[in-house]
Amino acid sequence: MTVQAQINGQAVTITAEPDTPLLWVLREELGLTGTKFGCGIAACGACSVHVDGKVVRSCSVPVSTVSGKAITTIEGLGSPKVLHPLQAAWIAHQVPQCGYCQSGQLMAAAALLRTMPKPTDADIDAAITNICRCGTYPRIRAAIHAVANGEFSA
Repeated sequence: MTVQAQINGQAVTITAEPDTPLLWVLREELGLTGTKFGCGIAACGACSVHVDGKVVRSCSVPVSTVSGKAITTIEGLGSPKVLHPLQAAWIAHQVPQCGYCQSGQLMAAAALLRTMPKPTDADIDAAITNICRCGTYPRIRAAIHAVANGEFSA
């Protein structure tokens, strides 16, 4: 099957079996390895990306469902020269420890702030369901609040 999509602003043609998880297309076919494999059952969130602006867990999204859609991965959130405000806040608040889950955490946080620019702690807890085995949840919450309060901007 051939799928046309926009990935990080670039038109891409994907050739894969229809049930191939988007995660594997991103990592293996397109070399976008910032999106991580965690559990494979959409529970942990390490594979979170945006599809048409909504956060999804790419390990459970068949590539056949993204035809004509805009996909953003962690590589498209910011760049080494111009960090996304959340990336700058993550650094300032020393969020990552092992760092494995952080691309998914950032993608979930970006989707949250796009729809809810001033989230409460309860809003963050409800929206950021990604698992961090290092337990950096208080730092994640602080970084999200810092961006929401305008301490970091694009």
